[in-house]
Amino acid sequence: MEFKELADLVTKRDEAWGAFMKTNDERLVAIEKGLPTGEIQAKLDAINADLAEIRKTAEELEKKSNRPQVGADGKEITAEQAEYKKAFGDYMRKGNTNGLAELQQKAMNSSSDPDGGYLVLPEMDMAIDRVVPTISSMARLADNVTIGSSKWEKLMKTSGMSLAWVADGGTNGETTEPQYAKVTIDVHTAEIEPWVYNETLQDSFYNLESDLANEAAIGFGEGVGAALITGNGVGQPRGIASYTFVANSSYTWGNVGYIASGLSGGFTTSAPADKVISLQHSLKQQYRPGAVFLTNDSTLGVMRQLKDGSGSYYLWNPDPAAGFGGRFLGSPVEIDDNIAAAGAGSYSLFYLNPKRAYKVVNRAGTTLIRDNITSKGQTKFNFRKRIGGGIYNYEAIKALRFATS
Repeated sequence: MEFKELADLVTKRDEAWGAFMKTNDERLVAIEKGLPTGEIQAKLDAINADLAEIRKTAEELEKKSNRPQVGADGKEITAEQAEYKKAFGDYMRKGNTNGLAELQQKAMNSSSDPDGGYLVLPEMDMAIDRVVPTISSMARLADNVTIGSSKWEKLMKTSGMSLAWVADGGTNGETTEPQYAKVTIDVHTAEIEPWVYNETLQDSFYNLESDLANEAAIGFGEGVGAALITGNGVGQPRGIASYTFVANSSYTWGNVGYIASGLSGGFTTSAPADKVISLQHSLKQQYRPGAVFLTNDSTLGVMRQLKDGSGSYYLWNPDPAAGFGGRFLGSPVEIDDNIAAAGAGSYSLFYLNPKRAYKVVNRAGTTLIRDNITSKGQTKFNFRKRIGGGIYNYEAIKALRFATS
């Protein structure tokens, strides 16, 4: 059923794109002739909204298809794990902690800290980790790593040794030594606290574990997704939009280079795509395989209207292999509405190799604290994960600034 729905969406997307091109061509002709364009523009905006809605519907289908049923993975478990699973279910429904700490240590090879919560079942943790990337484009695209400590560290070589030519019988001395920069990404605690009526906990037909895992996953996905774009790095991941931006001609390690669009708050009216081409080529050639444009829906709506220099071909094209964001100048377009809408001086379009630019760091394990005291008649389930994120290769990301310089 989901495959058919997806196929229908592809058909609708292609039909909408055909209507978009025809309508935009009419708009361009009207502009050349000095005719009013208000009615045509309104029609164009409506088609753009339809394209955005089709993409969002496709993403919802993807979330649904990627959301596993807890306990349905079919993998064999040990006797200790089975015992812990039963005891953990009893803890969630009734709050019974008798022997739970010892069972956790045996089943999951982990020490227990009851005050800090108990580790959730592995299949619940899997549900949380699998749903997060389907909500946040950045979480899905970036390089993800799981660690067992409080931080991730890596030495990055920012410059190598230089070659020197030596004349016969001569000596050149020492060549330039390589330069290194240490990148550190800390993990931070994030929590989600769904609650359940106590009467519901007594219903044996209610799949408590699956429902709470899905709710927690969606909450983590939305919150983490926002932080990976706009987070300030204080008690949370540092998002790509919170770094220091410098003109790409003055780029230095530790900053994000940008290209100016040439107009405050938007693309220039004359050759608007030229600066996007400059943005694409500002990324070094070795990072372009695997690179994507990352923007929001409204900016993509404007990019769909851009043509080549001759005005013959649209630079955006639908491509089933590239997802519902399509391709622009041959590179996939990924949508993340946490990115700011185009405005004066905004950074609303990025071109990056996400696997080589940004690291999402997950601390292994998700803990759960059960609270049936704070709110009468309800039980709260406090899920906690430790997550970090940040740019680790500043050369692999560039931005377009909607400004004259």
